[in-house]
Amino acid sequence: MDFLAVLDYEHLDNGVFLNSFAKSLARKDKRGIIIHGDSEHTERIIQTGVMRDQAQIRAIKELNHRLVALFADEGISTIALNGFQKSLITFDDSSINIDKKQIENLPDHPMVLISNLCLDERTNQYAPLPLSRMATALSARFEIEEITIFSVDESSDIIKQDFPEKMSIRDIDKSFIEKHIPENLRDLATDVRIRTGSDF
Repeated sequence: MDFLAVLDYEHLDNGVFLNSFAKSLARKDKRGIIIHGDSEHTERIIQTGVMRDQAQIRAIKELNHRLVALFADEGISTIALNGFQKSLITFDDSSINIDKKQIENLPDHPMVLISNLCLDERTNQYAPLPLSRMATALSARFEIEEITIFSVDESSDIIKQDFPEKMSIRDIDKSFIEKHIPENLRDLATDVRIRTGSDF
């Protein structure tokens, strides 16, 4: 795998970003893993009377299908999985286990899209795994040096940003973090590449 990209809560409900991301992905001649969780779509499902836990699970599954359709519109072949399928990703309080062989045995060409619905070994039920934990575990398992995340500053796609090739969130000043780093990824302990949808 050549890269690992994280589609976070804020970006998954942003149609303009998703379209520019898909167009950038179509230009890539590399193969990577893209992971995602839920979005504002969860809140909309809750408003129909569904409990939060179930709404979140439903939103993640629906987003997994929507992203495949979006990528297909750009001619991107994608294998979409939920982390719990065939116990691909299991977790408990202290560890995350990834069946690397299963991912490596997938067909060569398509992108791999994985949701953060993984198997919780404590309950034997699937549940959302925090994206930062999932991303850190995948980058270690596949020896991908830095995780690609996307700036939440909407002007970044309009005004050219010179983001460093890689950086550690722990070493960045607070104002930069608040301006660019998605809230649910601010605890990432690995190096990151910050990009916009169009310069991915």
